[in-house]
Order: sequence, then C-alpha cells, then structure tokens
Amino acid sequence: MNNSIGKRLEQYTVKRPQEVLVVTVEVDGELDQIAIFKGFSSSLMRPTAFDPEVPVLSDNAKILTIDRLVSPYNPQSPRYIEQDLTWDNMQALLLEVGV
Repeated sequence: MNNSIGKRLEQYTVKRPQEVLVVTVEVDGELDQIAIFKGFSSSLMRPTAFDPEVPVLSDNAKILTIDRLVSPYNPQSPRYIEQDLTWDNMQALLLEVGV
C-alpha cells in the first residue's frame, strides 16, 4: 500500500508544500474531489475518516483530472499552476521529484 497512487500524490505534496493537488475521481460511478496538501488527503465532497491511515483515494478510483494549485487553497479564488492533468502527465511530475 505504500506505493499506492494516493500515497504517491501525498508524498509529492510533502516535497512541494507550496502546491495543493485537487484530484477529480470517479469511484463506483460517483464523482469525488480530493484535496491533497502537505501529505494529507481530504475529500471535498464527502466525509473523510479521522484516521489518516484510511486512504481517501481508493485503489479502485479512476482519476479523471488533477489540478495543481498554489497554496493556500481558496475555493472561491483558486490560483492554478496547471489544470486538467491526466494521470500520465502527473506521473512525469512524480518522477521529477523522486516519488
């Protein structure tokens, strides 16, 4: 589980604390948005478990898009670095930072 997509994205934000990732996913036919910042994930659309060991981004989630934003994240006035990245695009960034 240490190499799950969610853990890799969390590690990316540990190495780039000036960024927030907003990941749009589909899980069992339902949309969700997950904010990832400084190594922690939280759903923006549904309850998040109190236990940080419970993954917010499940392994069966289909990543639709990933947005990179400047921290701190303000949903009323987001400052985008990049929008609508695919998982393939994001993997290149993960490799760049060694995740």
